[in-house]
Amino acid sequence: MTAPEARRRRIVEIVTDRNGLSVDEIVEHFDVSGSTIRRDLRELADRDLIERTHGGAMPATTARSERPFDQKVVEGHDRKRAIARRAIQEIQQGQIVFFDSGTTTLQIARAAPKDGSFVSVTNSPLLAVELGKDDGMVRMTGGAFREESMGLVGPTAESYVRSSNFDLAFVGTNGITDEGALTAPVEDEAGLKELVVAKTVRPVVVADHTKFGERTFREFATLEEISAVVTDAPMPERFHDTFEAAGTECLVGDRG
Repeated sequence: MTAPEARRRRIVEIVTDRNGLSVDEIVEHFDVSGSTIRRDLRELADRDLIERTHGGAMPATTARSERPFDQKVVEGHDRKRAIARRAIQEIQQGQIVFFDSGTTTLQIARAAPKDGSFVSVTNSPLLAVELGKDDGMVRMTGGAFREESMGLVGPTAESYVRSSNFDLAFVGTNGITDEGALTAPVEDEAGLKELVVAKTVRPVVVADHTKFGERTFREFATLEEISAVVTDAPMPERFHDTFEAAGTECLVGDRG
């Protein structure tokens, strides 16, 4: 990561932690010129990572950084179903499989076998309903409900994951950066995803092709920490070296 990019990431963190800062306060923190900080703020605002204000910056609003769940459910439906068809091929009999909350993992839950051949664990009440149909075996993490993702997060969910071991996990992401970082829009979501990746033998990230090159607020893993990315189209050419260096598979679902 370049020094300017590292500085910008830190700007987002401190602006969010302190619920806003002036340009002068940011300049003092980083010991760079005001013009440099203003350029940083313009770029971060263009990426919806902060809100510009007169003379400073505020945290990005939820409305801009994360769309409502109902809206995301209907977007890219064919892409998500293609991902789901490829993702369920990773499930083996007798496994403990974690399903992250999200609209792509919802499609995987709908497509997954319900014959009791594996045990599913999820932090999403919505996915639990799908996974528990017929003879499906499902466990839930517990935790505080987040309407934006329809998922459970916070200390209770984290404690459950920390005390568990998974053979396979399907983890959603809001962005895969050019440097190979996987990102989420809020701390609670990112913290739980980070724990799931650490507790899983084969962590698999599921993301449609529009997530390549995107960057949101919090990093929860790098490509080196996951086994595969399941997507709906070949990755952009510029990502080939990054995936190869990380030893991470890119598995492409057939849209049929």
